[in-house]
Order: sequence, then structure tokens, then C-alpha cells
Amino acid sequence: QVQLVESGGGLVQAGDSLRLSCVASGRIFSIYAMGWFRQAPGKEREFVAYIPWSGSNTYYANSVKDRFTISRDNAKNTVNLQMNSLKPEDTAVYYCAADRIGKINHRPTTVDSYDDWGQGTRVTVSS
Repeated sequence: QVQLVESGGGLVQAGDSLRLSCVASGRIFSIYAMGWFRQAPGKEREFVAYIPWSGSNTYYANSVKDRFTISRDNAKNTVNLQMNSLKPEDTAVYYCAADRIGKINHRPTTVDSYDDWGQGTRVTVSS
């Protein structure tokens, strides 16, 4: 199992920036990729960004492309999400998730593809 702890959420104004961090511990060697998801009140959890544990192919939801950047620091077992030009519609609880090795198919944008989840960090963007 992989334990994940997010941090960095808060209350900001539209146009501001935030940097979320996710620290992984436990069976680090079993991580294939990491993802960020978010869930707004009354809505389903949705994909935000993806990064492999090794390699550089990143994916983003269209709604955050060119505003958010996902990065990885393997030495610190950390994945970050830099969020710029925040909008009120970015308001949600943000979760990081780990997709473990040993599967035939990995689906970077799908909630069910991820095995371990953090507790979430709340981001509120006021207009």
C-alpha cells in the first residue's frame, strides 16, 4: 500500500496561484504513476493531471491545461501541482492518487485506475 498526504490548499482570489504537494510513503517501488483529481460539491470526482513515476509524459484535463503544471521529485517522493490563474470553477477538494504497477492497462484519466488516495486538500477560489 502507498500512503499519500496532500497539502497546500486554501482560500484564494480569482487569478491567484496555489501549489499543492503530495508526499508518498510506504511501497514507493510499486508506484507506476501519480494523478491529481478534484471533486466539487455535488459533482463527481474528475481528473486534473497525470505524471508517470518515471518518464515525462504528462496529461492534463482541458479545463486546466496551460494553467496547471504537475511535477515530480523522486528524491522526496513528492508530486506537486502548480495552479496559476485560478478561477472560481477550480473550487474543489483536490486529491492525489497512486496508480500501482502490475496491471495490463493503465488509464491515466480514470478514477478506477488508481489504487491509493490521499485525504484531500480543499481549494476555494473566490470571485
